[in-house]
Amino acid sequence: MGNGATSIVGMLGAGSGVDMVKLAGDLSAARFAAQAKQLQTRSERLETRISAAATLKGQLSQLVAALGQRLRSGDLAPSAIVSNPAVARAETSPGSRAEGSYSLEVTALAARQVLASKAYPSSDARVGAGELTIQFGTVLGDRFDQDASAAPLRVTLTADDTLATLAGKITRQGTGLAAYTVQTQAGAQLVIKGPEGAARGFTIATGGGDADAQPGELAYLNWFPQQDTGQLKAAAADAAFMLDGVAMTSAANDVTGLPNGLVLTLTGTNSGVPAQISFARKTDEIRTVMTDMAAALNEIAAQLQDNARPVGGELGNDSGARALKRSLAALPGAVVMPNAAPGVPHTLGELGLIHNRDGSFRLDLERLNRTLAADPQGAAAMFTPGLFGVYATMEKLSRNIATTADPGSLGGSIARYQQQKARIGDRLDLLQQQQDALRAQLAGRFTQADRRVSASQNTLSFLQNQIAVWTRSDR
Repeated sequence: MGNGATSIVGMLGAGSGVDMVKLAGDLSAARFAAQAKQLQTRSERLETRISAAATLKGQLSQLVAALGQRLRSGDLAPSAIVSNPAVARAETSPGSRAEGSYSLEVTALAARQVLASKAYPSSDARVGAGELTIQFGTVLGDRFDQDASAAPLRVTLTADDTLATLAGKITRQGTGLAAYTVQTQAGAQLVIKGPEGAARGFTIATGGGDADAQPGELAYLNWFPQQDTGQLKAAAADAAFMLDGVAMTSAANDVTGLPNGLVLTLTGTNSGVPAQISFARKTDEIRTVMTDMAAALNEIAAQLQDNARPVGGELGNDSGARALKRSLAALPGAVVMPNAAPGVPHTLGELGLIHNRDGSFRLDLERLNRTLAADPQGAAAMFTPGLFGVYATMEKLSRNIATTADPGSLGGSIARYQQQKARIGDRLDLLQQQQDALRAQLAGRFTQADRRVSASQNTLSFLQNQIAVWTRSDR
């Protein structure tokens, strides 16, 4: 009810001297106060449970995210080492399992075709109007084999186009060609550089074949290998190398599709002197990660122990908390590498993780060191972001705990508490509506009563005045 309406009703209540609106509000609030307080207390208790469960779920999710980051790009990411760094850089593709060693002998690097035009007076010299066509393919001596799968580049030129604007139009086409102008002793020249790879050579045709064309005539830009007069500065070529003695080629110096996700960037040649590619062992990093993981699990376990106390715990007797307790207790014995060969480490317990009777965790470094010494490659294989391993096991645990489809999980508990809290919110809304209705009803009744009191007071005042008149007249 607005301030204006309250003032009006207050004035109407002047007869008794009582604020009927406030009285109606106080009585209606008192009528529902006990129920509202009880519901509000239950709602706050549910909010505390939701917060406690969400905190546990978030802690586990953060542990999984941090572990995944370290496996993909952090200290546990596979790192390849090339014995001759001048020959190549080696990496591994995300999610790959780095293992083994390889020999690498690079006999040729991939190259780009570089073509310099005949000389012009300046870079502002006009080149002529018309259409310039660049076709892609393989240049073999004075022969050109066009690549039918590569669409030609067509550049439309106007009478105002210069050598410099032509360079910009070629580059902006996005075909991998780069063009620019240079000033030489002979004059200004247009330099065009193609993509890497033998099949990415190119020719230039303008529709006119006049060998005596002069600067300013479009045909002056023509180039074909059989008519080359020194414009070809570098020929396009594929990279050639041997991996473990197997001859291979690549159109680019960035080589993918190699075993175990190996990725090479070829930077030099080493014919007759093979380099060795190997993968760094991560024994120290595994010790660090397992130490950090045990500490993070201890934080989760301590939070869980506090929240799940039978008396006073926010999640006492909660099914999701009990499920998390069971899952954490089972971690050391969990098989994280189901396809591991006999004798190869396959559980977190073999990496030194121990679950104590009080629910806490500790790391047995002696057990971990024995595993690393006996089978460093098998231990390293447990730390990949693939379908199996430590990360996959922890990610699955986090996902199962967070799911709302299982009523016995933390996610299921959160969903259940949120539904209960929403129902309480609906009941509080209903109580408020009932309280508002009662307040309006009482205010109406009290106002009418106050009017009658006011009328009675007016009558009494009239009678008193009349009696006073009568009394004075009798004297």
